[in-house]
Amino acid sequence: MKPNENEKHRKNKLKYVFKLAKDCQYEAKHTKQVTRVALKIFDDLQNLHRMGSNERFYLQCAGILHDIGVHTEGAKGHHKTSLNIILTTPILQFNNKERLIIGSIVRYHRRALPSIKHDHYKALNENERERVSALAGILRIADGLDYSHKRHIGNVEASFNDHKIIIDCLVRRPPIKKELKSAANKSKLLGLFYKRELEFKLHRGEEFSGWS
Repeated sequence: MKPNENEKHRKNKLKYVFKLAKDCQYEAKHTKQVTRVALKIFDDLQNLHRMGSNERFYLQCAGILHDIGVHTEGAKGHHKTSLNIILTTPILQFNNKERLIIGSIVRYHRRALPSIKHDHYKALNENERERVSALAGILRIADGLDYSHKRHIGNVEASFNDHKIIIDCLVRRPPIKKELKSAANKSKLLGLFYKRELEFKLHRGEEFSGWS
């Protein structure tokens, strides 16, 4: 498939992703914030993860759908409910493998780490499991950075070295103690996967000039 055709197919699939999110009464502002931050981290860490446009699309879809189970079952266990919706709904225009990958990323955006004890994860091959783990690790951090659902973080910039992954955060609306604690707690998956410590740095407005 040519690049332009592939992009056209993604845009078509994305329409149904948004339709499902709206049908599940998703929280649009929180979802947009988490997805935006996740994609920024993905782009900034390109030289670390070496993933491409397909994986970026999976992350985008997972970001949009990560909380769709909240309306059905409430906050507790909503990650599992979201997975089940993604695997079974006729709305999404994904094949079975895409459902498993995106659903698994959503399943692991909170709580338990990826495990082959889980059927949906076991059904993936080793390479796909690695991608799910890395993408879920990114989504967990992005979700943690909007713990209050009030978009206290204006932007992020991610970098890495041999020992650390550094997330610079532009603080828009302090305080962000809960966001920072949540992101740090949820950073375990990405840290374990890349064998690096996660470090979060906070900046206020003009103190950080890392963005144009």
